[in-house]
Amino acid sequence: MADSSFDIVSQYDKQEVANAVNNAAKEISTRYDFKGVGASVELAGEVIRMEASTEERCTAVLDVVQTWLVRRKVSLKHLEVPEAGPRVSGKEYKLDVPLKEGISSENAKKITKILRDEGPKSVKTQIQGDEVRVTSKSRDDLQAVQRLLKEQDLDIALTYTNYR
Repeated sequence: MADSSFDIVSQYDKQEVANAVNNAAKEISTRYDFKGVGASVELAGEVIRMEASTEERCTAVLDVVQTWLVRRKVSLKHLEVPEAGPRVSGKEYKLDVPLKEGISSENAKKITKILRDEGPKSVKTQIQGDEVRVTSKSRDDLQAVQRLLKEQDLDIALTYTNYR
């Protein structure tokens, strides 16, 4: 019997992110507490840009965007929210939140170490760029690997693709 395998990747659905940002922009334009504060949000490539006239309103825009991302089933681990918060640009406060995808080499090593230490013994892992390939003779072991990684508290959102 041939080996079964799948890839562990960290990707987000770009269309769902665009839908979430558009829905957040509609909500911001109609909500009473955002009237007259110049609040706006837009998706510019791989960055969500937010601006408002006060720092509090700018962080409230971020909260609305995060709410819509969760509703659209996009993990908030894809956001790199700056710790400094909104920055002042003239009279406006602006906040640029980049979206991240791909597994860094240190996170890939962390995943392979977890699988080597706690995973089923028949499972083999291989780092391939920004993804990790997991192979095994048993499909049940591969499902056990997915359950094990869902229980771990990793700082990246994992998705499983190319299941064979």
